[in-house]
Amino acid sequence: MRRWGTALAALVLATAGLSVTTASATTATAPAAKAPAKTCETAWGSGIKTDLDTSYRPLVDIRTGRHTCYDRMVLDVRGSGAGPIGYSVRYVDKLYQDGSGEPIPVRGGAILEIRAAAPSYDPETHETTYPGRAGEPLPGVNIAGYRTFKDTRFAASFEGDTQIGLGVRARLPFRVIQLSDRLVVDVAHSWGTGR
Repeated sequence: MRRWGTALAALVLATAGLSVTTASATTATAPAAKAPAKTCETAWGSGIKTDLDTSYRPLVDIRTGRHTCYDRMVLDVRGSGAGPIGYSVRYVDKLYQDGSGEPIPVRGGAILEIRAAAPSYDPETHETTYPGRAGEPLPGVNIAGYRTFKDTRFAASFEGDTQIGLGVRARLPFRVIQLSDRLVVDVAHSWGTGR
């Protein structure tokens, strides 16, 4: 009986060893699964984009952000639900200040002119709501390390519209998203569908 117990114990240990060896061999030779590559849909084009319907509410902030496929600029206005924010966004050879016609230098391979029907002042009280100064970088906006954005310039707030110059790396596709309390401008990192 004792021999039978010893033989059974040896068989159990040998089988367990084979299972571990087989599992280790399977794990070592199985190919690693790859995560699917992120694709960027940037079929937005680079032509002028406009919507002139607006409710003329004051601009209160401009902020930016970096994303996987694009760099983003957001223009925030006072209040929400009061109607759309009119805009015109297009590439220009040079940026000229509304009212004076003075040229404003903007660094980068291309210049995107952003016009928003959102003055930097309250139309009723004429108090300043956004502290931008003509020809100066946008206050509080730091685009260091951005892949597409190279420069920002406040041009003017004239007759109810605010004009901004956005220097970008090259003439790249962009889109405009119109919301009730903000205007969003995304500029793609490239023309293709890759990163």
